[in-house]
Amino acid sequence: MGETSPDVEVAVVGAHLSGMPLNHQLVEAEASLVVRSHTAPRYRLFDLGLEPARPGLVRDVANGTVIEVEVWALSEAAFGRFVNLLASPLAMGHIELTDGRWVNGFVCEPYALGSATDISSCGGWRRYVSQGAVHK
Repeated sequence: MGETSPDVEVAVVGAHLSGMPLNHQLVEAEASLVVRSHTAPRYRLFDLGLEPARPGLVRDVANGTVIEVEVWALSEAAFGRFVNLLASPLAMGHIELTDGRWVNGFVCEPYALGSATDISSCGGWRRYVSQGAVHK
């Protein structure tokens, strides 16, 4: 008898959040929302000026804050297909949540931060977008 693979949890911070333009990729992968949460207070969020608009999350232990995230569960096979959709400067790394757990999640390569706008004070992409401040 075949065993089912365990789910892989993925924290999303931007365009993959519920109701955002790329959330359909998670829905089509039959992912399920596990929890709405926040990062540990060690992260900064940047508007990268990409099209479609997406943020970049970076770990900053000295100057970080909490950032809104959603944690989704995908099968291992779906996770592999999902990660394959990522394009630089975004990458899959590990993110610490406020409860101390570490999960897979979107992170940003540092080279993209030179012309990016620090939006950490908004506390998350959803709030930033709702303010109509997305950099284009």
